[in-house]
Amino acid sequence: MLSHHHASILSMVILSSCANQYWIERFVMTQPTIIMAAPNGARKQKSDHPALPVTIAETVAAAKACCDAGASILHAHVRDEDGAHVLDAQRYISLLDAMRNAVPEMLVQITTEAVGRYSPQEQSDIVFAVKPDFVSVGFAEMIGDASADAVAHARDFYHQAQAQNIHVQHILYSPENLIAFKNAIADGIVPSASAGGHHVLLVLGRYTADFQSDPDDLQAFIKADMSDFASWSVCAFGYREFDAMQAAITAGGHCRVGFENNLHLKDGTLAPDNATLVRQLAQSCTPATRAETLALLGGSN
Repeated sequence: MLSHHHASILSMVILSSCANQYWIERFVMTQPTIIMAAPNGARKQKSDHPALPVTIAETVAAAKACCDAGASILHAHVRDEDGAHVLDAQRYISLLDAMRNAVPEMLVQITTEAVGRYSPQEQSDIVFAVKPDFVSVGFAEMIGDASADAVAHARDFYHQAQAQNIHVQHILYSPENLIAFKNAIADGIVPSASAGGHHVLLVLGRYTADFQSDPDDLQAFIKADMSDFASWSVCAFGYREFDAMQAAITAGGHCRVGFENNLHLKDGTLAPDNATLVRQLAQSCTPATRAETLALLGGSN
């Protein structure tokens, strides 16, 4: 049995630990967290969820609802007449125009996702045809087979994007991918951090058999060291998306949520729409405003 003296010491330790946890949680809750909404992605269809946006009008409506719920930036895919993922300049321009009119307070990032269909050349072509403020680019896709020609093309793309003030978020699928990306910076393939810093998106659960993420997957990325990046965000496959976002926020990261990677709420039930996923996350943090998001991502009004 503990003596009164030892019991008092133990109580003080417990209270100190609780106080530290309290202030950690307070700090996390008050730091602005970017919430990026990814409402459709490249593969899912309305057969997966009836509220999945496919047309430009549906995407804009979903974006507005997500913005109202706490998202400050849209991760945008466009689809063709058959609902398939497409890299189409005119469709992207139409979406950007519609967003400026309907949801002017929300930033927009377009995607260059290849889905096994588009080459690095076609991916870079769409970026320079659209000239968006923000774009996501899979590093592994852009570097291709790492041949001399592939590396030369990637170098040209990244440096041109910087010169044209196009803000690239680099998508990384594994810690090994992160290390290769850092090597590309050191080799000058990707411009150095002096150009304003690098912004990366870490994808959790991409290579699991059932496409289900585990919040602990983040630790391997953290161990690979991301201290040199201007910002990092996380997206996570499957129903543990919310738990992965909490792990990211606690570690100083930002979040991307939506039907692209997950259809379920934290209790395992099917989410009625994208905005509900955003609102669930927004209630657990301090969502970054448009101005805060621009400052964090290096953009301008």
